[in-house]
Amino acid sequence: MKTLIQNTHLISPDREIEQASLMIEDGRISAVIEDGSAPPADRVIDAAGRMAMPGFFDIHSHGADRHDVCDDDLQGIRHIAERKLREGVTTWLPTTLTQPKEKLQSIVGTVAEYIADPSFTRCPGLHVEGPFINVEKAGAQNPEFVREPDFEELAALHAIAPALIVSVAPDVPGAVDFIRQAAGAGITCSAAHTAATCAQVMEAKDAGLRHLTHFGNAMTPLHHREIGVVGAGLLDDSLMIELICDTIHLCPDMLKMLFERVDIDRLMIITDSMAASWIDHGEVMLGGLEVVVKDGAARLKQGGALAGSALRFNHGLRHVAEITGMPLHQLVKATSWNQARSLGLEGFGKLEPGFHADIVLLDPDFGVWKTLVGGEER
Repeated sequence: MKTLIQNTHLISPDREIEQASLMIEDGRISAVIEDGSAPPADRVIDAAGRMAMPGFFDIHSHGADRHDVCDDDLQGIRHIAERKLREGVTTWLPTTLTQPKEKLQSIVGTVAEYIADPSFTRCPGLHVEGPFINVEKAGAQNPEFVREPDFEELAALHAIAPALIVSVAPDVPGAVDFIRQAAGAGITCSAAHTAATCAQVMEAKDAGLRHLTHFGNAMTPLHHREIGVVGAGLLDDSLMIELICDTIHLCPDMLKMLFERVDIDRLMIITDSMAASWIDHGEVMLGGLEVVVKDGAARLKQGGALAGSALRFNHGLRHVAEITGMPLHQLVKATSWNQARSLGLEGFGKLEPGFHADIVLLDPDFGVWKTLVGGEER
């Protein structure tokens, strides 16, 4: 079966075509037609000038619409995935929280059920955030369950469902050996919830550290006598940087500076969304902690720390586009191509022949009109 998307403004890394058509066969893009012509097809989608971008990759998201991955409920995970699809996300890594060992194994088992039958977004694996963090930088993670890095525990989770990313504090005892073992097992290691110095980040990088989790948050800031994790991310051109682009976790000036001063090939938009996304206000839970949602921000009821985000992915892209004015054929790299490339997932993140037909069609205000996974609307 051939599906044609016609009359679209195609935006792909380093490529932008005002009047384009996309032919889809067997779940992949078979042709990009630059003159806007419409060859015969079994199904035609007239985009009416809307933007076509590669489907978004959200590699760090805990939940949505009053559901959390750590609720350990398959229908809840499906509900989150459906909401993600409505944000234009075609690939999602369900993200865990700091939880007891037995409960974490159960949660990952439930994620494995979704991976086996992904009815909405693709789900190649999960992001294990915690429990191997610095308790002093726990933020909205439950400090009761923080523990030292244990590769055997991670390996047991990885055997249940692929752990594509593990977030770990490089400064806690045993972290460097843990990172070395995890990287050797093909798991991407990311620095998070850490009081590390720049030197400790560099030592961890030599052991296999590749990402920095929710950059700027729950990590040592830039200081003129010790540049910390933030400084390490600015200094080293090999570390990939996660950015929560809600203008709350990172203010507009910080976002503008990062997108202007850091190579776009290193930046990855995430949501770090939790049960607060898709609701305007109210109270939800995060890893057993009470969270209040107000004015677009999710904060712990006790203490007021930011507790993940209420961000939708397409809104994060809109914020960055408005703040930076960057050409979309460059900015789009941070929505899927960089994520897929950093995780070694081939065939994703571009609108080119041979790539998976994971496509989001966006209105001029970045509202999601349609999302296709493998060429099919889900």
